[in-house]
Amino acid sequence: MSEMFCFQCEQTAGGKGCTRGGVCGKKPEIANIQDEITASLITLARALEDKAPCADCANLFMDALFMCVTNVNFDAEPLTQMRDKIRAKVAEHGGADDYKPENLFHGNEDIVSLRSTLLFGLRGMAAYAHHARVLGKTDPEVSAWFQKGMKAAGDDRPVEEWLGLIMEFGQMNLKCMGLLDAANTGAYGNPVPTTVETGHVKGPFIVITGHDLHDLKMLLEQTEGKGVNVYTHGEMLPAFGYPELKKYPHLKGNFGKAWQNQQKEFDGIPGVVLYTTNCLMPPKPSYAGNLYTTAEVGWPGVKHIKADANGHKDFSAMIEHAIKLGGWTDEVSDDPLMTGFGHNAVLGVADKVVDAVKAGKIKHIFLVGGCDGAKFGRDYYTEFVEKSPKDTLILTLACGKFRFNHLQTKLGDIDGIPRLLDMGQCNDAYSAIQVAVALAKVFECGVNDLPLTLVLSWYEQKAVCILLTLLSLGIKNIRLGPTLPAFLSPTVLGVLVDKFGIAPIKTAEEDLAEMLA
Repeated sequence: MSEMFCFQCEQTAGGKGCTRGGVCGKKPEIANIQDEITASLITLARALEDKAPCADCANLFMDALFMCVTNVNFDAEPLTQMRDKIRAKVAEHGGADDYKPENLFHGNEDIVSLRSTLLFGLRGMAAYAHHARVLGKTDPEVSAWFQKGMKAAGDDRPVEEWLGLIMEFGQMNLKCMGLLDAANTGAYGNPVPTTVETGHVKGPFIVITGHDLHDLKMLLEQTEGKGVNVYTHGEMLPAFGYPELKKYPHLKGNFGKAWQNQQKEFDGIPGVVLYTTNCLMPPKPSYAGNLYTTAEVGWPGVKHIKADANGHKDFSAMIEHAIKLGGWTDEVSDDPLMTGFGHNAVLGVADKVVDAVKAGKIKHIFLVGGCDGAKFGRDYYTEFVEKSPKDTLILTLACGKFRFNHLQTKLGDIDGIPRLLDMGQCNDAYSAIQVAVALAKVFECGVNDLPLTLVLSWYEQKAVCILLTLLSLGIKNIRLGPTLPAFLSPTVLGVLVDKFGIAPIKTAEEDLAEMLA
């Protein structure tokens, strides 16, 4: 077996790095092609150094980086095509294939750590920029920063310069998340609090997973009137909060929980599944034939739906497949979930929150969210929410909420404000930031002076870029788990601890006691 090296996600082998095969299911061949893609992007950025960014190159950076995010693409054919496309663009701009893949993760430990931190953040931002772009929203600064960041990834520089660059990147990712927020709300309206069914009804169906709301909208349009129901899965749950999506009566509910359960949840269901982004786990043979991928997602042998020159996708074959499978023959009802508490909705009741804080009815606000995963230790987040005092609010977002969003009814409310507020997908960390900034303004203090603590779970590169954004805003004392990133060297971790007070989670009891002291 050939070797590889990958330590970009939380589940990496031994907490150090995958070398014989990815825990995610990635084979050495795929990991090495992705490293070649990354090295070729650095070479392209060097070739473009003295040239103004072009739209074609910006899109190439976005798409290629997105393909290298954990659990996105496992198919050698499209990855090889992407690598060759980048190399052709390098030749077009007079560059040479001079950056070697082996340079990415070898050399001085601290430089490798800082380079990796920037690279993984760029991969996460690429996913968000891609989602905004398909909705017609781009920003020249964000687009240009991919070129700048990849050029920097291949340069040598002192540690302090690296840290400054990473903080600059964090600010750029904030702009990117704001761009995506504007794209989503502009297309589908501001999210509103919505109750979501979690059972199922009789009839053919399609489960859509991932993050891309544009794909969901096209699917809803094409399934309308055809007797095929649509169910969200994982990070698509927050789609129910958007008025222009929830208006479709055949958007029936949410199926299953977070991404790591899919091998069990998708096994044997009489419908089809569409992957719009990560997280794709190696499918079992029993249901692989009922899967479809789109955008940058890929698995060998799984049917892929491409967009045409105008961005339109034809889902007709998938819809016919769902009809042929027949769907569920029974009806199941389960406890509903609530979502749709985006920044517009939360700030709409900000006066009530402020009054409750001033009256002592709300003593603390926790943001408990991030990526979910299969690795041991994530029950911490369930326990943390269960044990949080009744005079505290909990904001949540991303798929980490599936550890505890079933507790919404049990947690109750404070003066009519639900104690658990689902703010949306991982990119909706932007909403949480807007709420924090608004509250700080009302209380005439800094965000770090608010009765607010961030308790985050991380898994992949979108969590990395969000963390860097939070740090670039000067937010301190973030708790991170279930483990700290393997790509943070002791020196780099020490800097983050000293400068920002970032700390690993301990036990729910210990952390709550410290946060509320």
